[in-house]
Amino acid sequence: MAPDTPRALTRKDFMSDQEVRWCPGCGDYAILAALQRTLPKIGARPENTVFVSGIGCSSRFPYYMNTYGFHTIHGRAPAIATGVKLANPDLDVWIITGDGDGLSIGGNHLLHVLRRNVDVQILLFNNRVYGLTKGQYSPTSLVGQRGPSTPLGSVDFPIHPIPFALGANARFVARAIDTVQKPLMEVYERAYRNKGASFVEILQNCPVFNDGAFSSITAKDIASDRQLWAVHGEPLIFGKERNKGLRLRRDGCGLEIVTIGEDGVTTDDVLVHDETNLALATMLAHLQPPEFPMVFGVIYCNPAPTYEREVLAQNELARQRFGEPDFDALLRSGHTWRVDPET
Repeated sequence: MAPDTPRALTRKDFMSDQEVRWCPGCGDYAILAALQRTLPKIGARPENTVFVSGIGCSSRFPYYMNTYGFHTIHGRAPAIATGVKLANPDLDVWIITGDGDGLSIGGNHLLHVLRRNVDVQILLFNNRVYGLTKGQYSPTSLVGQRGPSTPLGSVDFPIHPIPFALGANARFVARAIDTVQKPLMEVYERAYRNKGASFVEILQNCPVFNDGAFSSITAKDIASDRQLWAVHGEPLIFGKERNKGLRLRRDGCGLEIVTIGEDGVTTDDVLVHDETNLALATMLAHLQPPEFPMVFGVIYCNPAPTYEREVLAQNELARQRFGEPDFDALLRSGHTWRVDPET
């Protein structure tokens, strides 16, 4: 091996010396393990990687990664991560957040990091509850959810993270499940390869305060009928027999489920997934059980220039036009005031 050839890394190289402490059975363990296995596979390096989190159970993540990290304040991880990326665009920056941290107090920050297209990977753990503060309803909780803050049931309509991200003009949007490891790792890799803001919603079970929040989607006996894993260029097919598909309604208003082999329906009648098609992605993002399967995988990917690239290019243009900046001269330019010590 040449002296300058980096040695091959393994999961252990990304595991810190801190004891991982989540509740037994928490989906965060699976999310963490999958990412620690993915990073060496995709060529990431600990010394070039930064994890930034806010507040919540998911936000302990930086402690468990043998990388650089910031455990910041509630909802503000996108702001800190943007600063890190602008200061050193060569760093691989990951934002770790939850449905409460990212979509409640951090909703405004999440919106702007997406629309600006900062080159970061955003992992939003969605368990439809505030776990760290013991079970209050969150922005993604369903109507009627009971907890310490809603003993008679929540009356709020929930936010759906994927449509939210698309509405914020995100250029990469995907969804995965904590315990479905191989597809989760594939989504991680796609998010990492994308240049720009990559938003990934991960359905994550909280066994203590909201156990079974997604059992109507993830239970083994119904999973094949409630999950559709989209692959670019392939028909949108699902079901235990792989004979159900999505088709555009004849009136053009939305999607409908068809069964291949019935009423003359063939595979050619099923929509083919085009992850660059925003209109299709928007329709897929809104599908919810039991009427439709929930769509997983990369739902939308249509790269655009990144925020930090545009900012740095503008800075270089300013240098060419005005020369190297002089901070002292800037402070003393324009309107200034002098305080007379004798008055």
